[in-house]
This record gives sequence, C-alpha cells and structure tokens, in this order.
Amino acid sequence: MSTKYTGGFITKSPVAPTSSAASGIWTLDQQQQAQKAGTWPSPPIFIEDLFSTYLYTGTGAAQTITNGIDLSGQGGLVWEKGRSSAQFNGLVDTVRGVASCLVSSSTGGENTVAATGISAFNSNGFTQNTNGDFNTNGETYVSWTFRKQSKFFDIVTWTGDGTAPRTINHNLGSTPGCIIVKRVSGGFGEDWHVFHRSLTAGQNLVLNSTAASASGSIGSPTSTTFTISSASSGNSSGYPYVAYLFAHDAGGFPVSGGGSTNGISCGTFTTDGSGKFTVNLGYEPQWIMIKLTNFTSNWSIFDNMRGMPVGSPTTRLIPNLSDAESSAFSFVDINATGFASGTGSGNPYSPGQTWIYVAIRRGPMKTPTVGTSVYTPITYNGNGTSQTITGSVGVPDLGLGIGRTGGAAGSNAWYDRLRGKELALRSTLTNAEYNASPGGEGTMTNVMNGMRVENTYGILNDASTAYVLYFMSRAPGFFDEVCYTGTEVSGQTFTHNLGVVPEMMIVKSRSGTTDWTVYHSALGASARIYLNLTNAANTGTAAPWNSTTPTSSVFSLGNAGATNLSGGTFVNYLFATVAGVSKVGSYTGTGALLTVNCGFTSGARFVLIKRTDSTGDWFTYDSARGITSGNDPYLLLNSSAAEVTGTNYVDTDTTGFKVTAAAPAGLNANGGTYIFLAIA
Repeated sequence: MSTKYTGGFITKSPVAPTSSAASGIWTLDQQQQAQKAGTWPSPPIFIEDLFSTYLYTGTGAAQTITNGIDLSGQGGLVWEKGRSSAQFNGLVDTVRGVASCLVSSSTGGENTVAATGISAFNSNGFTQNTNGDFNTNGETYVSWTFRKQSKFFDIVTWTGDGTAPRTINHNLGSTPGCIIVKRVSGGFGEDWHVFHRSLTAGQNLVLNSTAASASGSIGSPTSTTFTISSASSGNSSGYPYVAYLFAHDAGGFPVSGGGSTNGISCGTFTTDGSGKFTVNLGYEPQWIMIKLTNFTSNWSIFDNMRGMPVGSPTTRLIPNLSDAESSAFSFVDINATGFASGTGSGNPYSPGQTWIYVAIRRGPMKTPTVGTSVYTPITYNGNGTSQTITGSVGVPDLGLGIGRTGGAAGSNAWYDRLRGKELALRSTLTNAEYNASPGGEGTMTNVMNGMRVENTYGILNDASTAYVLYFMSRAPGFFDEVCYTGTEVSGQTFTHNLGVVPEMMIVKSRSGTTDWTVYHSALGASARIYLNLTNAANTGTAAPWNSTTPTSSVFSLGNAGATNLSGGTFVNYLFATVAGVSKVGSYTGTGALLTVNCGFTSGARFVLIKRTDSTGDWFTYDSARGITSGNDPYLLLNSSAAEVTGTNYVDTDTTGFKVTAAAPAGLNANGGTYIFLAIA
C-alpha cells in the first residue's frame, strides 16, 4: 500500500520508485519525486543521517566512534580537531581513503601515514587508530562528519591537466554554496581555495590563511559543474585534487505534512554600527563556520556540542591554526530561526564588517517512536569529587538532577545545553540562574551521553548522597527549548521548533528573581500555575500567555514580568504528546483506584502530577527509583524535602499509570482536577 509522507516515520509500507540504488538509500531528489507522485521511498533522509558532531577522549587504543553516519556505504568526510591541546585539523574522506589526511592549516599535501587518525569507515561511524594523532590518551577531540548526499554535501576528485578554464562535474544535485579545493600531493605551495556564493564574482578565500577575499580561480558553479579559471590554482598538470562541496538552501529534507525544508545554508552578514547582526536561516543551527571577508581574520568553527550557549562565550576552534579551543568571546547566540551576535561577554565584531558563513541545521528531525530514545532516568551516589554520569540513550539536552536525602543536598538543579555549561536553575527557588564558581556544579558540555557533576559546592555530588538525574533530548513533537529576551509587549510571539502545538510550557527568568510559570493546555491560555509553589491554578490572567493558545510554530506572551520582562532573559521548556512516547494530559480524581491511559504499551517511566483546583505539590515518580505496587518513592519538584518511600500512591499500568485509592488529596481527591506529564 502506498501513502503520502506525513511525518518523520512511515506508518504504511511505501511503494518506492524504481531505482538502481543497491543500498536502498534514496536520494533527496528521488524522495521529492516520490512525494509528488503520492508515494515515498524508505527510509527518508534527515539531517541526523548526514551530519554529526561527536566528542570523545583519546585512549591510546583503537576505539570506534559510533555517530550514526553511514560512511562505508554512502561515503563522506571526517574532519577532526584536538580540543585540549594544540593539534592540527585533519580531514580524511572516503574517496581518498583512510590513509590520506589533509591538514587545513597547511599548504602541504596529504599525510599518507595510516596511524595519523582513522583506520576504517563504518556503516555507523568510523574507527580511530591506536595511538593516532587524534587518539592520544587523555586528550579531548571533536569530529565533524559530513555524509555525501544530494542537496547537502559532495566530494569530487580530479587530476590536473594544466588547462584553464576547466569544468569539473559534481553530484551535489544543486548549485553549491561553498566549495573548498585542495591539491593533495606535490609538496608545499598550493593553498586551500574557497569559493563562497556570497563573495564578489571572481573572489575566493583561503582556508589556511587569515587573508581577506581576493581574486581566485574557483567559481561559476551550476547544479552539475563548477569552473577552475587558473591552471596553477586548482588544475596544475599531473597533480591530484579534491573538492568538498556544500549545498545552499536546496531543500530536500522532509517535513511533517509534506514538502521539504533546508538543512544547510551558505550566506553572509554585515555588522551594524554597534557591531551586531542577525541571520535568519529558518531553522536553529548546530554547526557554524564563519570568516571575515573585507579584512583579515581567522576562520572560526562553532557547534552546539562543544558549546554555543545563549548569553555566554562561544567555544571556538580555528581551521587555519592548530590552537586548542578557546571560549574568550561571545561570537553567536543561536535561536529557533538562526543566529545573531552573542550577548555574552567579549564582542569580537566591529562595525561594518562583512562575514560569510556555512550553517547546518540542528537535529534530530525525526519524531521519536519510543520513550527510551528521548528520556533516561539514572540514579547515582555522590562521591565528593568530579564525576561523569553517563547512560543516556540519546544525546541529552536537559539534565534535571535531584538530591534524594533532603535538606541542602535535596535541592534540584536544572542544566541544559542551550543555556550553557555550569549555569543552574532550581525549581525549589525563584533565584536567577547562577554559576557556582569556581568550577560550577555541573555541565552538559563536553559529554556525549550524560553530564559531568562537580564537587565544589556539591548540590549534585555530595559524598554518600543519593541522587536521581533525568536526561531529556529535544525532539520533534516531544520536547523543545527556547531562550529569549523579554519585550514586555502584549502579543509578542517567539518561534519554537517543537513542530506541534505545545501542551505544556515551563518558563523561568534566567536573569531575575521570579516564579516558575507553567502553561498547560488543560488549564487554557488564560491561566497559569507555578512549578515552585503549591498554589492552585490562577485563572483569568491574560498577562503570561496573552490569552493566546500557542501554535505549532510560535508561543505568545503578554506583559507579565515573570515571562516577558523587558530586557530580561528567559528559558522556555516546551512539551507535547507523542503517540507511545509522551502524554501531556489531565484527569479528575475519584478517591478510588484510577487508571490514566496515556496510550503507552509498556507503562510510564516518568510521571509528574500537580493538583490544579486546590493546593498541592508537584509529585515526581520515575522507573529508576521504582514505580512498583506497594513502594512508589516520590520527590517534589517544588521542595527540597527528602524522598518519600514506602507509599502506594502511583503504580504503572501498561497503558500509562494508576493512582491508587490510598493516594492523598494532592493526587486523587474525589472531584479534584490534576495535570500531568508522563513519559514511556
């Protein structure tokens, strides 16, 4: 049976067009053609299938980097860089082979020593060599992996013949936005030539140089070719060359409801009289490379795994140097539709500067189908020294840690990747976010599948104290996060990337002392309730949400200071229902055993409940501590009280959860109204 594509996954077996692709992986062009025809090839391609930023620590022994990118079957490029100490940028691709490494800061040819970096390209990543240049024991590294795919990225090689102009064919399937060309052998002397669509015709940049744009030989691209205009720069007779091609706003990435969207953009921005700028991509980026074109400057690469926090310094690596990474300046603030000049300390821009960029869309684009891919609860014991808590199935974007023993150690701390490392919020307090300097209390930066907790102040790492840590990953339909600056203008809207209408939003001022203001669809857009308080819902209040229900693309705010103070900085955590994964809902208490059907098949692993018609705590249950009949330990998000054990208030049910007759009024009073968030 055929079906039109309506989301991240196929629910009926699609009928794919005839193709010679033995691997079964269809190009984006084929996907679009099939969509127009009313059928869809399997599987669709998303940005997470094509690009990965992966952080790792060297071991000195061979190690496999599993990033989900099919390099052995589809081909691509791995760009590696040392972070903790000076180390060159190494570029290895599947066309030239694992033994051929190019250095982006050098005019030299490829290094053909196999021990330099990669020993194998795999169907889900690559393998690092024993004691390679990018695997020194204890050193930290980043790898950026680009998979070949039409309308995203391509690799082309050729042997120079000394003619000019020369036309080179490519398979990008769209007009390239950026082309990087390097001679791969023949000694020193030939630069990395960079074409960018935003430069003046005939102008190029040099990847291994700080120079401003100047006359160059790479240009005139079409959807099938590009031109080399100088035999000595890109076509020297007898020498081999490689070109890396990046698409620009070519579409091709499927979106819910049909159609396509962009996954990569190559553009330009010019700073204003204050050295500020705004770039509208139409999506939130996860990787950005920039270069000043009208003056000398280093190149810069930023990504959301090493740190592009909103309002804090950006973690930077430099392709034309071997320097370790640094975080001295606030280069960019990312947002739901693009990026802008950073609002943290250290503005690196001057007025009237023109910069080019290459930006890649943040993933994932797929709607999750199982709760384990987006939520992981973990229990651990503090040790009084720094430790890394790992085990999250996916890459987490939010880490909520709670002490289970009460008192000072029983407080909770919210950390997330978008706000940046070491910046904590506590839902037991109204305080602004803080950095428990020196060293902070925790960080999600630098950790792929978990979070690092520190020992300085011990809120999440007191020796011999028990903790639970909830990891959640941003994903379409399930969870999104937006950082914004308030305007105190009624009717102000801010864009989000949840992809569906948010059913629950938790807003907290980052810069001010305010309550945690919660929107819930069961209460409506003219009501609010507070995460840090036991109060009943406050209805008939237009100010927080401007009495406007959020949409699948924006949320609206009124002039309430707790959600939209002019000049204040805020964070909004947005949740919605995904079939079989999460449920945002409500129920009416009966005082008797009550089953809440969430549409799950294996029960709820996380349950958050709050009474709304009267006072009540925010009860929190999870499978890591246990949701079992006769012993359902709970914690309160609004209180630093110790975990309560030995109760029988909430149990799991195959379809969701049960609230028992023994439950107190805060969970199951006859006629009481309650809201909840449950995750399978």
